[in-house]
Amino acid sequence: MSAQTQARPAQVDARRDDPYPTRLSRRPDLPWLSRREPVVKGRPEDGPLSRSQLDEFERRGFLFEPGFLDEREVADLTGALHDLLGRDDFRGRDFSVTEPGSKEIRSLFAVHVLSERFRELAEDPRLLGRVRQILGGDVYVHQSRINYKPGFHGKGFNWHSDFETWHAEDGMPAMHAVSASIVLTDNHAFNGPLMLIPGSHKVFVPCLGETPDDHHKQSLKTQEFGVPDNQVLRELIDRGGIEAPTGKAGGLLLFDCNTLHGSNANMSPDPRSNVFFVYNRRDNVCVTPYGARRRRPWFLAHEPGASRPCA
Repeated sequence: MSAQTQARPAQVDARRDDPYPTRLSRRPDLPWLSRREPVVKGRPEDGPLSRSQLDEFERRGFLFEPGFLDEREVADLTGALHDLLGRDDFRGRDFSVTEPGSKEIRSLFAVHVLSERFRELAEDPRLLGRVRQILGGDVYVHQSRINYKPGFHGKGFNWHSDFETWHAEDGMPAMHAVSASIVLTDNHAFNGPLMLIPGSHKVFVPCLGETPDDHHKQSLKTQEFGVPDNQVLRELIDRGGIEAPTGKAGGLLLFDCNTLHGSNANMSPDPRSNVFFVYNRRDNVCVTPYGARRRRPWFLAHEPGASRPCA
């Protein structure tokens, strides 16, 4: 019996008990499901974020802190980023995603494995303190990546919830994960900053379409499966609006795993680069995928404590 055939019974069981069904064959009766888990699990006294900051994260699903890193730290990390992007031996590797139609690197995954400097950043107590405070427990890095959107040619990304993908394709059971994005270039309205829908993290939007095998090979360039219906997006945007935090390099954006977000193409001459660390609570480790026949590769979905060199 093949591994592909063996995966199917476990997948059926996962779907039967799934509180967040998605990748459906037909349109569901309700446009969305209410979130089951609390958003903020910790208290002000548990970490560096104030009560007002925690309340903002709870209400909006994200929190932006300008000046999280100083200019020296930004310069150091920018140098490390360009060292990685300049590695010719990374082009064509499974953890490297190039722009559609070119060989320019768009994303590098597992950067805390590729780079000692980014590993140190992932373990920075300033980051971990905030994330543990929000999630209410110890964490591990589920995914890390740098995104580079070159001037004039950097493509956008469709609206999506990261949790929908991680749940369907990685087997993340519950909404106990937070993304930390640090901007390493100035973000402004014209170079494709991340856009978020405030309040969208309070509901789960099921998506249509069975997940193709090896979907990540296409979705990391252009995502088609796991994208919410336009009418549902319109309703959520009518309720919450759209915000795009901008500012100088060094800002930190923390956002809930279920906050709907996307980005436009970079129409300016200024490149945009960010580093992302996804922190998952240790008691929320991934299981059999809920909406795919097999889990995505290791460089997209790490195990707790796992470290696999790929350079």
